[in-house]
Amino acid sequence: MNFEDRCVMVTGAAGNLGRAVAQTFAARGAALVLVDAQALRLQQAFGSESERRMFAPADLLDQASVDALVAAAVARFGRIDALCNLAGGFRMGTAAHETPDRDWEAMFDVNVRTLLRATRAVVPRMIEAGRGSIVNVGAFAAQRGASLMGAYVAAKSAVIRITETLSAELRDKGINVNCVLPTIIDTPENRAAMPDADPRRWVAPEDLAQAIAFLASAEARAIHGVALPVTGLG
Repeated sequence: MNFEDRCVMVTGAAGNLGRAVAQTFAARGAALVLVDAQALRLQQAFGSESERRMFAPADLLDQASVDALVAAAVARFGRIDALCNLAGGFRMGTAAHETPDRDWEAMFDVNVRTLLRATRAVVPRMIEAGRGSIVNVGAFAAQRGASLMGAYVAAKSAVIRITETLSAELRDKGINVNCVLPTIIDTPENRAAMPDADPRRWVAPEDLAQAIAFLASAEARAIHGVALPVTGLG
């Protein structure tokens, strides 16, 4: 998985998974476009920009903001070879019929609409180049309904269907689109929220990052529209 001649854009880059994904691609030589809501979060996560690392603070719900960051990235690195849509969020605890509209909207905003905005901005560039890879983050739980998780499961289910649709539309244009379906990710926040759970059964961010890097690599060029479960205990 050599990325020395490639540019990778990562949304949600300042989060736990984003940092692991950025490190994984950087170790393989990729130029990085690191996207998050605030420049300060990127600075706290990565220190400073470098020749091969560009910070791109942007509102992923604002198409103009996303278009501008993609244009700046292409101006700097020449192209975007891979897009990793990691931006997302989780919320649960209310029955579907009791979940307020704001919670449904929040789950679809952070998990689906951010993905769509980034994809709209990047795909035309990939089509022009004749190649590219997109990796989305769904959820293992989204393969079926689950009690008290309606809005989250619905949003992540949409990610899977969007991934399949994009794959069907783009595979003949040289673009691979796939997604990963992690179970609980082993983060400090999840450990604090679930102190009685056994984190050894969760997914390490570094392991999930390896799966994402594989799907974005040339080695996965024959893989299209896959929703890959990543369930830990590696």
